Amino acid sequence: MEEKKLAIVAFGGNAILRAGQQGTVQEQKENVYRACKTLFETIKSKSNLIIIHGNGPQVGNILLQNTAGAKMFGIPEMPLDVCGAYSQGFLGYLIEQQLRNILTTKDLETGVVNLITQVLVDKNDPAFKNPTKPIGPYYTKEEADKLAEDTNSIFEKDPDGIGWRKIVASPLPKQIGNSKVIEKIARDGHIVVAAGGGGIPVYYDDQKTLLGIDAVIDKDHTSALLASQTKADEFYIFTDLKRIIIETDDSKKKILDTIPIAEAKQYLEKGIFSAGGMAPKIKGAVSFIENGGSECTFLHFPDNPEDPIYKTKIVR
Repeated sequence: MEEKKLAIVAFGGNAILRAGQQGTVQEQKENVYRACKTLFETIKSKSNLIIIHGNGPQVGNILLQNTAGAKMFGIPEMPLDVCGAYSQGFLGYLIEQQLRNILTTKDLETGVVNLITQVLVDKNDPAFKNPTKPIGPYYTKEEADKLAEDTNSIFEKDPDGIGWRKIVASPLPKQIGNSKVIEKIARDGHIVVAAGGGGIPVYYDDQKTLLGIDAVIDKDHTSALLASQTKADEFYIFTDLKRIIIETDDSKKKILDTIPIAEAKQYLEKGIFSAGGMAPKIKGAVSFIENGGSECTFLHFPDNPEDPIYKTKIVR
């Protein structure tokens, strides 16, 4: 029997909580079920899986609940790294549950394991002086201005013009905790959910003590690093973009279905993709290929389950 390939699959936090939704557990369960169903239809039959999810909308909401609880009831606020750990737990639970529901319909007995994962970062990463990672819900300009004043936070307009979102530091991941354990469980045929939200950001102080730090790691960078550390064969990124479209030098629109890595790097150098949007995904894909991968596939996660799933590939 031919050994299965190992695939890294990255779900965006926006695939789990769609723009315009309230953020109820039921909404997120339904979105997770659809994402997992799509996953089985397109990937699972031929590959062992490691799933990494985003947490941008969810960790922002947890921070808001933190702030409200502190103001109304005097409950101590938790730092951002702990909020990230909260989101890993509850989103991992939703993904594991819906995966098991799908496995039952297919008479499969594959194990599903959710691992809370710490990810090492550099405490001196320049990202701490230049926050770019959007988290939480979308606001109007007026709402964002008031929240910025009330919570001493930074808000920026979403590049797609949907609204304003809080932004925080997003350092690069250096080492993923338990990466060998994650790889072993996945290659044994079990589905692993790990490094959710890009992982809980941690660092070593001067006494070599492991500590959390106030940040959110971009899950696409973490996914690419984990893909390299586990020597994954395939890398898939789910996105809510139907097509990757850029504007050419002569102001015409160009649809990108297959992007050679050299071309992708040129687009990044020109700043074609936004730091809070596609840039981390493209950088993650480039990093994976430069570290031995053959290609990275972006899969469109459609609003309507009946809509086709569009694919864009970055190749050597």
